[in-house]
Amino acid sequence: MTATPQDKKSPVTSKQQLIDYIALGARPKEDWRIGTEHEKFVFCKDSHRPVPYEGERSIRAILEAKGREFGWDPIMEGDYIIGLKKDGQSVTLEPGGQLELSGAPLENIHQTCSEVNSHLKEAKAVSEELGIKFLGVGFNPNTKREDVPRMPKGRYKIMTEYMPKKGNLGLDMMYRTATIQVNLDYADEADMVKKFRTSLALQPIATALFANSPFTEGKPNGFMSYRSHIWTDTDPDRCGMLPFVFDEAMSYEAYVDHVLDVPMYFVYRDGKYIDASGQSFRDFIKGELPAYPGHVATMQDWEDHMSTLFPEVRLKKFLELRGADGGSWNTICALPALWVGLLYDSDALDAAWDLCRDWSIEEHDLLRAEVPRTALQGDFRNRKILDWARDILEISAHGLQRRARLNATGEDERIFLNVLFAIAEKGHSHAQDLLDLYHNQWNGDINRLFQEHAF
Repeated sequence: MTATPQDKKSPVTSKQQLIDYIALGARPKEDWRIGTEHEKFVFCKDSHRPVPYEGERSIRAILEAKGREFGWDPIMEGDYIIGLKKDGQSVTLEPGGQLELSGAPLENIHQTCSEVNSHLKEAKAVSEELGIKFLGVGFNPNTKREDVPRMPKGRYKIMTEYMPKKGNLGLDMMYRTATIQVNLDYADEADMVKKFRTSLALQPIATALFANSPFTEGKPNGFMSYRSHIWTDTDPDRCGMLPFVFDEAMSYEAYVDHVLDVPMYFVYRDGKYIDASGQSFRDFIKGELPAYPGHVATMQDWEDHMSTLFPEVRLKKFLELRGADGGSWNTICALPALWVGLLYDSDALDAAWDLCRDWSIEEHDLLRAEVPRTALQGDFRNRKILDWARDILEISAHGLQRRARLNATGEDERIFLNVLFAIAEKGHSHAQDLLDLYHNQWNGDINRLFQEHAF
């Protein structure tokens, strides 16, 4: 029987099979969808500390109650409930107990925002009874790394042991960050390349607009987006700006070659994780993986391995845009609106690419390095990053206007950009607002953040 990329149990017999897997993501414009993911910190209302996995007031209690009261099916790992699923959505756990909603693929941002609202209302309904609340920022503002509870997922144990071998901040990434992400489609290989290049180049500007992580362990940390800075010292093998994406030879195959060169984390078999950290997926294809000798990789293994890369934009069977800090309720809907406006309208995509098409690799790196500290107040190419942000907001708004996806009251998707236009009008990110509050009204009391900005 010929191995196919569609069958997850098929053995991997050639590189072409891996290329075909990505190519299967291509779809006509009328079938393009929007998938939004967002993470939030879960904390005890009285202590403002992270919620443990077990106990009367716990992550497990939230998941069980949400499943029981709102009809979600449990996702189990052994005896542990580690998530929920319903109608194409899933609720999952990040390593430090950050709760994530991975949304269903939807047609427009109105549906996305309805999905987000429903999830947050359900989560609040079950958590308030437990004395638990949620906070949307990019970095845990008050808890030391060693005091963050650990979640019972096998892959996280392997990652926790491997991360310190590759960078100084990988464990902070796992246990103390939260993000908003959006997953978008492409029509074919050329469309994928253009969207990948454009979104990767402009990702730091989106990071600046969403910068929202200025505190570490109760004090200012010197950054507007500390979450973004953390990725620069996590794991150089699997993070970063991917210079090859801007090469003329960029293709499905070029990305597959990159993924094959990234060391593995694990193999998942029979409900258990086998530690293969640092080993080669190429060896796995040949049946020569030291951690699992005599066994060959399957398409499911390939899918798992692809999910362990963490660049600013990640390719699977869709493009995953990963540059934003976690944020308030309204910013969750703003991120997909920004990128849909830029990438799903052909005129907007052309205009967005024209902004950045002549940037050098060195300039990409300069912009990426500048944004975590200064956000919108930084400089790039003799302009404020704020001015670049205003440019992409205008392009996105025109793209959303031309999409003309209306809600019940006749408003198009531009309404979800209002929070970003307000940030651009002020001239600084939400991180600066929080710092101003901290130094003035709050008198240096980080507890006020939890009291005034929780969901």
